[in-house]
Amino acid sequence: MVTAPTSSRAFPHSRNSLNLFRLILAAAVLFAHAFYITGNGHGPMLHGENLGGWAVAGFFVLSGFLITGSRFRHSTGDFLVHRIARIYPAFLVVLVVTALVFAPIAGLLERGELSGFMTTPVTPLEYIWGNIGLHVNSYTISWTLQTVPYAGAWNGSLWTLYYEFFCYIIVWTLGFLAIFRRTVWFPVALWVCAVGVQATMGFWTKLGLDGDFTLLFKLLPYFLGGVVAYVLFERWGMRRWIGIASLIVALVPIFLIPGFGGQLAAPFLAYGLLWLSTVVPQPRLIAKHDISYGFYIYAWPTAQLLMLVGAAGAGVWVFMGLNVLVTIVFATASWLLIERPVMRATRRSQKARTAAVATAPAADAAP
Repeated sequence: MVTAPTSSRAFPHSRNSLNLFRLILAAAVLFAHAFYITGNGHGPMLHGENLGGWAVAGFFVLSGFLITGSRFRHSTGDFLVHRIARIYPAFLVVLVVTALVFAPIAGLLERGELSGFMTTPVTPLEYIWGNIGLHVNSYTISWTLQTVPYAGAWNGSLWTLYYEFFCYIIVWTLGFLAIFRRTVWFPVALWVCAVGVQATMGFWTKLGLDGDFTLLFKLLPYFLGGVVAYVLFERWGMRRWIGIASLIVALVPIFLIPGFGGQLAAPFLAYGLLWLSTVVPQPRLIAKHDISYGFYIYAWPTAQLLMLVGAAGAGVWVFMGLNVLVTIVFATASWLLIERPVMRATRRSQKARTAAVATAPAADAAP
């Protein structure tokens, strides 16, 4: 087990349990979606949001913290390369695997043949091409998944990735501003503004702003809450009593304020979870292998395949257990074959460029 002692110093980036926390959040999303996919209602809800929605909020507050640190540590170009390398290759692979492997298997299970599979809209290639830019425009593939309770939806989890990357671009842009790097109050002001937009969303939708705007400002305050937590950690360090108090304070708006209570709690939730990640130990295997992203993107399509083979007949809880086991297989493959090799190649390329610049001869002085 790996953990780190809490102190009043900077956050221990190399010794924490964030891999475990993200994996737990991904499992919570699987848990919530299992009720929809098996036709067993919505599962536990709070203020109209199921457990999966609150888990996504947890993802975004942690991501805001980590991505801000990445922006401050890397050059503008390296930051974008690292962010694309982390999120996009595995996303592209899951699109291809879903369209060209999972969907044909589903077709055979449902009809026993694949007549018209490649030509019926949305065709498999249309599914890949239409979603290739991270914005999910289609969830269906051909005529598949018409015999399951949540018909036609091949991956109801991928939609958040577009808004996640949008938040990356926001932080990348903010990184050019000296005020963003030098003061706590500017990130706090941005978070307050984002919460204000979310709290008054009815006004903004009346002006004609679409669903993308609504979803962005549902998630952006959580991300900015993580940004605020980062600048607080960097300036005043990590303190146990603040961590405990933050977790307690976060619960108040979450439970008592519908509509924007979670967004209002975001910095406290971020600080509390980050402190907790230095206290709760995680297995060394999870510390070494971060399969949370793969778990998140494969849980839904594997659940739909399990529905087609009748796994829901054993009950929703057994179904969840089987879904966890199958998803771990695909998440591990995604980590070992796609995510880790791409990130390692990206880091090697960065080190090679840095070394080349360091060893290059200085230009001759002009006469």
